[in-house]
Amino acid sequence: MNMKNSILLLDPEFDPNMAPDCNLLLKITNDSFSYAIINQDSKSLKAVFDEQACSNMTQTIKTKIKSDPYLHYSYKEVKIAVSTDNCVTVPNELYNSKDLNAYINFFTNTPSKTLHVKNNPGFDFTSIFCLQQHLEDELDGHFKTASKHEQSESVLNLATHLENGLVFDFTSLSFTVVQVQNGKLIFKNTFEIESGDEFNYFLLLLIKQLHIDLEQTPVFISGIINDNDPNFRTLHKYFKNIQFSLPQNKEINCTILEDMPAYYYSSLLAIDLCV
Repeated sequence: MNMKNSILLLDPEFDPNMAPDCNLLLKITNDSFSYAIINQDSKSLKAVFDEQACSNMTQTIKTKIKSDPYLHYSYKEVKIAVSTDNCVTVPNELYNSKDLNAYINFFTNTPSKTLHVKNNPGFDFTSIFCLQQHLEDELDGHFKTASKHEQSESVLNLATHLENGLVFDFTSLSFTVVQVQNGKLIFKNTFEIESGDEFNYFLLLLIKQLHIDLEQTPVFISGIINDNDPNFRTLHKYFKNIQFSLPQNKEINCTILEDMPAYYYSSLLAIDLCV
C-alpha cells in the first residue's frame, strides 16, 4: 500500500477494447473500496484496485468514478457488493415475496426507495436489503445496469464448500464473519474494529454466544490480514486450525497477484460468483 492506502495492480497487456469481454467487480465496505476486472473469455484477472481506511465512502466513490478511467469502460457485466446495515436474511421456507414491506420494519436506518432481493441457493435463504439513498443514486448514475449484492454474499461464496467452519474476511478497520455447521449457515455479520483488542473482544463474544468448539472448528481467513499482525495472533490464540482462504474461482489466471498474497482479494474475486 502507498501513503494513500491504495494500490493498483494491472496486466500490462490489458486493452480497453477488451472491456466488453470483461466483468467489473466492485466491493464497497464502510471503510474500503476495491474493484477487479476479469476477462471472461481468457479467464484472466486484468486489474485490481484497493483502497483501505476510507474516511468518507461516498466521497471516495465520487472521486474514483470521476477520475479512474477503468470505471468508465463498457463491461460485459458489472457486479457490486455493498455493505449496508439495512439487511434482513430470511430462510426460504419463511420468506414471503408478497409482503416485502414487513421486512423493512427490521431495518436499522430509514430505507431508500429501492429494495433489493437476492436469493442464495447455496444456503437456502433470501436477503432483503437497501443502500443509503445517496450511495444508491451515485451508483445508479454511473453503473446503470449493475447488479447489486449485500457485502457478505461474496464471503458466503467462500464458504459454500464448507461442511463446518468459520470464514473471516478483513478490511483494515472491520471484519465479516460467517459460521457454517453441517453445511448450513448459522451466523453472518460485520463488525467495525479499530484495534486488535477490539477484535479480541468481538471474537470472545462470538465464541461464547455461538458455542464454538475451539479444538474442532477450522478457520478460513481472507482480506487484509497477515500471519504477524494482531488479528492473526488473536485468532491463533484460540483456534488450532487456521488457513488462508484462496479464491474459489480457481480457473481464473491471477498472475498479476504474484507479488501479493492472493487471499487479500479472495472475497473481491468471489463477487464474480454472485448471481
